[in-house]
Amino acid sequence: MKVMKLSETNEFTPGAMKRFILVEKSEFFKIINFNLDAGVIFPVHSHDLDGELSIQVVEGNGYFLGEGDTKIPAEKGDILISEIREPHGVEAETNMRIVVTIAPPI
Repeated sequence: MKVMKLSETNEFTPGAMKRFILVEKSEFFKIINFNLDAGVIFPVHSHDLDGELSIQVVEGNGYFLGEGDTKIPAEKGDILISEIREPHGVEAETNMRIVVTIAPPI
C-alpha cells in the first residue's frame, strides 16, 4: 500500500500548467496531478491506443473539453471518464487541480 498526499503537490505556476507524476512505475495505470493556473487550457488531444482515462477535479472549476466545441462544466468532485482515443482536455476558470488516471499507462 502507498498513500499519496495531494496537499504536497499544491503548487501553481503563473500562466501555466504544473505536472506531478504520482504513480509512474506501474504496468497497470499512471496517476498524474496537473495544477492549472486560472485561464490556462490543457489542450484537447488524444492518444492512438486502447485504454481509458479519468480526470477528477480536486480543486477549482472550469471545463472538460472534447472534440469540436465540446465544453462541459467541471467543478470540484466531478470526474470525466473517457476512452484514451477520445479527444479530451481541460480549461481552468479558477486555479484548478486535476488528477488524471490512465490505464494502461502511457
